[in-house]
Amino acid sequence: QVQLVESGGGLVQPGGSLRLSCAASGSIFSIYGMGWYRQLPGKQRELVATITSGGRTNYADAVKGRFTISRDNAKNTVYLQMNSLKPEDTAVYYCNADILAKTLLRGNCWGQGTQVTVSS
Repeated sequence: QVQLVESGGGLVQPGGSLRLSCAASGSIFSIYGMGWYRQLPGKQRELVATITSGGRTNYADAVKGRFTISRDNAKNTVYLQMNSLKPEDTAVYYCNADILAKTLLRGNCWGQGTQVTVSS
């Protein structure tokens, strides 16, 4: 069984920074793409940023230049450094990973979500 555990959310003032982490654990053979998504109240979940196993990144227009996604393949962990945070960044942030388990079953896994609130 594979699970993703997020950490690092919280309350921050506008203009502040937060760093989210997401660690994958369990019976993992390999991890392909990883990413972060967010869901605002009453809205659909939306892409924030993704990163391939080789380090190629992709960002939503709303966060380009402010957020940075990175990963540590040795630790099966993906990070999201969020700078210059705005109130409209307030959302539940979810980690996602495309994982090949040791059973050779491949699937798309989600974390439980972590709340990020940007408010003065």
